[in-house]
Amino acid sequence: MISDQTPEDPLGLFEQWLGEASESEPNDPTAMTLATVSDRGMPSARMVLLKGFDKQGFVFYTNYESRKGGQLLANSKAALLFHWKSRRRQVRVEGAVEPVSTEEADAYFATRNKQSQIGAWASQQSRPLEGRFELEKRVALFAAKYAITTVPRPPHWSGFRVAPELIEFWQDGAFRLHDRLVYTRSGEGWSTQHLYP
Repeated sequence: MISDQTPEDPLGLFEQWLGEASESEPNDPTAMTLATVSDRGMPSARMVLLKGFDKQGFVFYTNYESRKGGQLLANSKAALLFHWKSRRRQVRVEGAVEPVSTEEADAYFATRNKQSQIGAWASQQSRPLEGRFELEKRVALFAAKYAITTVPRPPHWSGFRVAPELIEFWQDGAFRLHDRLVYTRSGEGWSTQHLYP
């Protein structure tokens, strides 16, 4: 239980929990809910994949012209939620959001398989689609365009980093007596607080 320990650095504990989830989750232990705020002030949530994390924050990639991309560019705050059912754990993250550097985005884009790279060009994410054939036609168009060349990163496709201001670890407990530990950013370090379930 996390109540038996309070590591100074929440990222070390997160790394441990993610590693354990990677051994037991049947699919995508890096899947996380990303919550943003719409231009109408409404919460908006969807699943994305964590592509990296360090002391600066949690990184994911998307189309900046998508709904979530537009919301994050307009309101640079977000929340993340990791839920690992096999481990009966979850981690919540809240913080400010900033775009990753061009170098980071280029480096990650280069690691994607070519079909995914072409998909980043073909999909006009979050815009109305007349039918599946329209998407398939765009995929074929960009597949032909980049058939024998390296696929460059689209200018509208990049990443965001959520710089954590709060990280909460939650461990399921018997009879709903769950274990909760919250880290809150305090200068260069963190303050901690155990919470009632």
